[in-house]
Amino acid sequence: MPADRASLNWRKSSRSGNNGACVEVAFVGDGVAARDSKEPDGPVLVFDRARWAAFLARLSC
Repeated sequence: MPADRASLNWRKSSRSGNNGACVEVAFVGDGVAARDSKEPDGPVLVFDRARWAAFLARLSC
C-alpha cells in the first residue's frame, strides 16, 4: 500500500448518507484497502481481490 493514503481514491457507498459512520474502500494494485471513514488516519485492512469478492458475495446472501 502506498505510504500516502490520501493519494488513494477512497470510495464509499452512495447509500451511506452523510453521518460519517461508513466503510471506505480503495483499490490498491491487486488488492482492496478498507478503512473507517471516521478515522481516515486510523488502521487500514488490505484484502486480496479474491477474498474481497468472497466477502461481497456473502453480503448479498
